[in-house]
Amino acid sequence: MVNHKTDQLQLIQQTARDFAKTHILPHVMKWDESQHFPVDMMHEMGKQGFLGVLVPEKYNGAGLTYQEYITVIEEIAKVCGSIGLSVAAHNSLCTGHILAFGNEEQKQKYLSKLATGEWIGAWGLTEANTGSDAMRMQCTATREGEYWIIEGSKNWITHGISGDVVVVIARTGELLDSRGMTAFIVERGTPGFLGGKKENKLGMRASETAELIFNQCKVHQSQVIGEVGEGFIQAMKILDGGRISIAALSVGIAKGAYEAAVEYSKQRQQFGKPISHFQGIAFKLADMAAKIEASELLTRQAGEMKDLGQKMTKQAAMAKYYASEVAVAVSTDAVQIFGGYGYTKDFPVEKYYRDSKLCTIGEGTSEIQKLVIAREIVKG
Repeated sequence: MVNHKTDQLQLIQQTARDFAKTHILPHVMKWDESQHFPVDMMHEMGKQGFLGVLVPEKYNGAGLTYQEYITVIEEIAKVCGSIGLSVAAHNSLCTGHILAFGNEEQKQKYLSKLATGEWIGAWGLTEANTGSDAMRMQCTATREGEYWIIEGSKNWITHGISGDVVVVIARTGELLDSRGMTAFIVERGTPGFLGGKKENKLGMRASETAELIFNQCKVHQSQVIGEVGEGFIQAMKILDGGRISIAALSVGIAKGAYEAAVEYSKQRQQFGKPISHFQGIAFKLADMAAKIEASELLTRQAGEMKDLGQKMTKQAAMAKYYASEVAVAVSTDAVQIFGGYGYTKDFPVEKYYRDSKLCTIGEGTSEIQKLVIAREIVKG
């Protein structure tokens, strides 16, 4: 599937792997325990090209394809799901939205800063009472001459406090009208725009998740992305690509948990032999390996279709749904293989276990993915 870029892909893989091992691995548990979002390390990843993987070189991006992007996220997530999540959200959502729908002036102004990691991006769709039901959003934008006044809040936003720029979708028309929402670019420091409560999470603790608050926030009409009323439709297309990145994140977490379990099962001895020699453990490892392989194939298929410009709503939803559920199943089995040690923070699998669960929730729950898949099937 990826044979035309094997050498380049291997080089990207090794670069991401080395970076994660050197710059992320030594700090994983410290960042997790303290819920520290490593902004400096994000800037460093920008210098490596990890924050502008899909951005063309003319905007200082890496100008690569979804295959490289999937690989980067996987390798980082194998070491730390939190950092993998932040890379995915920055690339697919904020940067991806401006790249896909911004005008040339907006691309020139923002993409270079985002792709190089000078700025960190956030993306705001979800609200406290409108998760899956985004068309009932209460955050509004009202026109006043050349300006729009944004009022309301967004929840569960990756980089909600630390992000330098956010793409926010606000209601500019009637409730439940799919053409009644508009996307705006809002810079940190804009009067009336501030970060709110930071969430205290089960997993993904080093990836900042917080509230965005807009209190009579005034933005110029030049900050509208595309046409007024297109925000929701744009957001749904952005989520298609975003689902591929969450699938890649899931595969990375699953691989990390699996590799730790294989290594441990070869070293841990019970009844005079390594536990990997017992069928109960060996079969678990076989199941884990097969599920991971299937997850990656689904993810890379969706990525290939995206690169070719083909409609891949169903494939992206399938990849995200399956890979995220596999990440939970594999990390659960990894904890079981480690036994009592798997339940402690001295070994890595309890963190994979905690981090994996978000993958079944963020960017559309597993239930929403099934809804998307079913609709695509019935549409025929």
